[in-house]
Amino acid sequence: MLGAHSAARILVVACAGVVIGAVASVAAVGFVDAVGWLNTLFLVSLDARTDTTVQPYVLTALTILGPAGGGLATGLIVRHVIREQRALGPADAILAVQGRNPMPSLQSGLGATLAALIALGTGASIGQYGPLVVMGATIGDIARRLERHFRDLRSISIACGVAAAIATAFHAPIAGLIFAHEVVLRHYALRAFAPVAVAAAMGHVMATRVFGQDPLIAVSFAGIAHDYEFVFFAIEGILAALLATLYMTLILRSGQLASRLPMPPALRPALAGLVLGLVATQVPEVLGIGRGVLQHTAEDGAFTMGALAELLVAKTAMTALCLGFGFVGGVFSPALLIGGVGGALYGLVLAALLPGATSGVAVYAICGMMAMASPVIGAPLTTILIVFEMTANYQLTIAVMASVAFANLLAHRAFGRSLFDVQLKRRGFDLSEGRDRAILHDRRVSELLTQDYLALRPSDPVGKMIELCAGRRRGEVLLIDAEGAYRGRVQLQDAIAAPATARLESLADGGGLTFGETTTLWEAMARLRAFSGEAVPLVTAEGQVAGVVPEGALIRGYMDSIHDLRREENAGA
Repeated sequence: MLGAHSAARILVVACAGVVIGAVASVAAVGFVDAVGWLNTLFLVSLDARTDTTVQPYVLTALTILGPAGGGLATGLIVRHVIREQRALGPADAILAVQGRNPMPSLQSGLGATLAALIALGTGASIGQYGPLVVMGATIGDIARRLERHFRDLRSISIACGVAAAIATAFHAPIAGLIFAHEVVLRHYALRAFAPVAVAAAMGHVMATRVFGQDPLIAVSFAGIAHDYEFVFFAIEGILAALLATLYMTLILRSGQLASRLPMPPALRPALAGLVLGLVATQVPEVLGIGRGVLQHTAEDGAFTMGALAELLVAKTAMTALCLGFGFVGGVFSPALLIGGVGGALYGLVLAALLPGATSGVAVYAICGMMAMASPVIGAPLTTILIVFEMTANYQLTIAVMASVAFANLLAHRAFGRSLFDVQLKRRGFDLSEGRDRAILHDRRVSELLTQDYLALRPSDPVGKMIELCAGRRRGEVLLIDAEGAYRGRVQLQDAIAAPATARLESLADGGGLTFGETTTLWEAMARLRAFSGEAVPLVTAEGQVAGVVPEGALIRGYMDSIHDLRREENAGA
């Protein structure tokens, strides 16, 4: 029978899905429309740049100074508004859910959204979906105030915000639902599935029915003409994996290069924007998210092979530069464009080598988009579903599935599950060996610290220890000298076998097991295998004893963490 608390929970999570989905959708639509308006104002979009009433010198000036000015504004916002003083991205939402860490503050979330809006609006070569994920997660995080009454509500509400934002952007509610589970939650428990599905559906309804937004791309595809082309799609997936690995590596290396430059961090995005502007005077398609360019890559005859090769190199390099040097933006949109350009180039090469043996450039462009983007964000199912929901073309979806499968298989081996996971690993949260290990690695044994221990001086006699242990019913003491430094541990069984007048320091286990202030629960459990005793002393970097961690407390802490994780992954409504 359904209890009062369960009924209240169902009502709360359903309402959370509806409200968060609606709010995140409205915010996403507003963000995308604002970016489009700024792109027109700063002559970033293709339509604005081809306006014959614009003077050439104005176009050149805005092309160079727009991204540089946007970079300067971005750097100042990151420095003075975002508390973390760095760009925020999907990795922060993943860490908040997987590591039970707090989301960046509302101030930081709004600052990151503003910085991304300015950067995208002035033409930075970055993506808009990363900021939408952060914005959706920030909106969902507001429900954390109800967490004490309803367990897991915070992580579910964050996933709701993310799902609604993705569903709104792509007109793909199923893809939004799967993305939230595949990338953020990383489980499909019914307790989370239902509200996240509601939020994704709400986002789709708001985008298509209320605001009437157009889909990201419109593809005209008659079908796959030859069965053997699936071999070509698989090969394209392998090539896309290599390109995705290069793309992600360049982004990380660009960040390392930026950190070594002798200039204030707030000015680095401006430098990247200036370089981008200069490149854009020759290759204007590198500016912004390139929505118009993305559409053209799936059209026969839109680009020559030379133009596609030039754009492929320029867009990859400029995106890595912008993201590495501190622009606040996403990696997904550029990955789609780079993959689409690479796929179209691959299709044209096949058509030149095998005239009449392919189904046209569109299928190869779409396969390239998704095969490139899926390993970058670590969401193969999401990218496949995006294609199916946007095109309703079953054959095209199967072709994409072949490319995506091979792309993820190779990229995972060469780089990792996703760029986000690698970013988190560099921040000390490693998901590569499972959620349980990552969570245990993120929990410190210092949380289990107690002051309930016996201590004597190294010069004290054995008899004093035996008397103390008998009176307190304990089996060991810690040796701490006059300066407070830890000098080892003595067990009662060793003391009983020694002369009563012997000094305790002669029995001390000076090289025994100790924990440090940063020792994690995972490390502690691994080191506990060879331990014999009641508790492990926690010794500071200065050699002082901060307390002890009882063996039983360690085991309970481990079991509680694993139990909470399994309960979350398998919970019903």
